[in-house]
Amino acid sequence: MLLKITHHRHKMKLLPFLPLTLSVVRVNTQAVLKRAQHIQGRKLAKKQWQAAWLLKAVTCIDLTTLAGDDTPSNVHRLCLKAIQPVRYDLLKSMDMHDKGVTTAAVCVYPSRVADAVKSLKAANSSLPVASVATGFPAGQTPLKTRLEEVRMAVVDGATEIDIVINRTLALTGQWEAMYDEICQFREACGDAHMKTILAIGELGTFTNVYKASLVAMMAGSDFIKTSTGKEAVNATYPVAIVMVRAIRDYFLCTGHKVGFKPAGGIRTAKEALVWLTLMKEELGDDWLHPHLFRLGASSLLADIERQIYHYVTGQYAAFHELPMA
Repeated sequence: MLLKITHHRHKMKLLPFLPLTLSVVRVNTQAVLKRAQHIQGRKLAKKQWQAAWLLKAVTCIDLTTLAGDDTPSNVHRLCLKAIQPVRYDLLKSMDMHDKGVTTAAVCVYPSRVADAVKSLKAANSSLPVASVATGFPAGQTPLKTRLEEVRMAVVDGATEIDIVINRTLALTGQWEAMYDEICQFREACGDAHMKTILAIGELGTFTNVYKASLVAMMAGSDFIKTSTGKEAVNATYPVAIVMVRAIRDYFLCTGHKVGFKPAGGIRTAKEALVWLTLMKEELGDDWLHPHLFRLGASSLLADIERQIYHYVTGQYAAFHELPMA
């Protein structure tokens, strides 16, 4: 669908035709499900081509820990793993040891941002630190508190902020109010990149997902992200189709490229390959790089490294043979 939309990252003006734009949105559910099924049914690369795609996936991972028992020590370990995500000898066997293979970023709670920044600085790494914010995962704290959380994370050194939308506003059709909130988050982020989490498992319909995607992009989001990983339903391929089609429509109207980040429940190397296939087919090669595509994951890297170990050695690694992710 062709929409009249304007975008500016730092200074947005609410467009009077926003309610009209959203009122005409309809998503063809059966077509979405059929397209998702087709993507999942595609044959995946094998042998050296698979290994190359898996290394590409590694460079797009936001290596994440969002647990109640996070401590400075396990954040430190996470950072070291992000800097050296695949064992050095495996990379050397593939002649990739000197190509700067790292994850895209590390992602932590706001209270752990300073720990992550300290660990990366000590390791002489410029890897970005991403922080969830705005009352993650529910977004049910007062707006003032959510804004302050963003500002504090930025002050502590986060260069990427993963905000959550207020699902109440989406479910009750208060799209202009949601736009205003996200604009305020955008301003609070300053120069930090802003990823907007839609929490698709709580939006009810594909149409709501499309509308929320559009509003988030119009309000200045650098990325739109599927889930917090804490909902019952997280990153699914049908929802991804809806979100990436919104990104495509937005790009065709504005010329502005917005990134996409699936997160929650992505655990296997095979899934990572399907996600890369989806991005290549739906949005093209530009969206196969970390500035426009991220995989939010905590356990995915371990399986990818296991598959790379198998490619290099011809056998699967024992549990103790690979460093903890």
